[in-house]
Amino acid sequence: MARRRRRRPLAGCAALLLFAAAATFAVIEGPKLYHRYGDGVFSSSRCTVTIDGASSTLTAEQADNAALIAATALQRSLPAHAVTVALAAAIQESDLRNLDYGDRDSVGLFQQRPSQGWGTVEQIRDPRFATNAFYDHLEKVTGWQQLPVTEAAQAVQRSGYPLAYADHEADARLWARALTGEVPFGAVTCTLPSAKADPSAVQSFAERISGDFGSRVAVTIEPGSDGAAAVRVSSGEQPVLEAAATWSIAVASGWPVADVTLCDRRWTRANKTWSLFALAAPCTPAVVVNFPTG
Repeated sequence: MARRRRRRPLAGCAALLLFAAAATFAVIEGPKLYHRYGDGVFSSSRCTVTIDGASSTLTAEQADNAALIAATALQRSLPAHAVTVALAAAIQESDLRNLDYGDRDSVGLFQQRPSQGWGTVEQIRDPRFATNAFYDHLEKVTGWQQLPVTEAAQAVQRSGYPLAYADHEADARLWARALTGEVPFGAVTCTLPSAKADPSAVQSFAERISGDFGSRVAVTIEPGSDGAAAVRVSSGEQPVLEAAATWSIAVASGWPVADVTLCDRRWTRANKTWSLFALAAPCTPAVVVNFPTG
């Protein structure tokens, strides 16, 4: 008769220790991992840029941050190359998310460190402050305009992985070209859920685009007779108008934007597509962002 084999206590203890370690990791690191990657896994909101057959897709959160980075460069009269460098850095450092944690005391879009003189935690966690700080440092790099993207980014970031920025150059360049108006309005489209009317949204949207683009645009609010409202964005520079139109789509997840129009081109939230339409009269170039009725 075969003897029953007794389970070895050490094997059971090892399993319990492994389970405890996994549970501890989940409790400590789980929220951080969700914050960094959860939106990419669970969110259905997406924005895609397509230029010359090449495409790149971001979550709505990432697209919003990319739009701010690009508009800030335009406000500072920096070229698309600066945006490519900044986007490659932000993708590598934070996956284009405004993180409240990081290696040692690093936080924010670019994982800047208060202990290294980048600003206070509160300042660095402000995406606009962090982006301007990045560009401040970039402009101090001798010959940055001619440097390859990964070298320019490394000169600012001083990363332990100096070649990693090159991995994101292609995606960063696509978004930089679209969000700086280097290619016409129409290269970016977003798939977003429907949104309810919000009386405060029009004003906050106007304030955001004014803050991002600064004096490169003039922004007015135009109330409609049917209760709808629109934000009109004007500029004497066609590339800036193209950029402002694309920006308006890239950040639309944060507001109940119904559609974005630039002369005979329109993106509509409801059908997630672009359309061309005939104009009844010559167009005075301006971006018109329409919000739904109450």
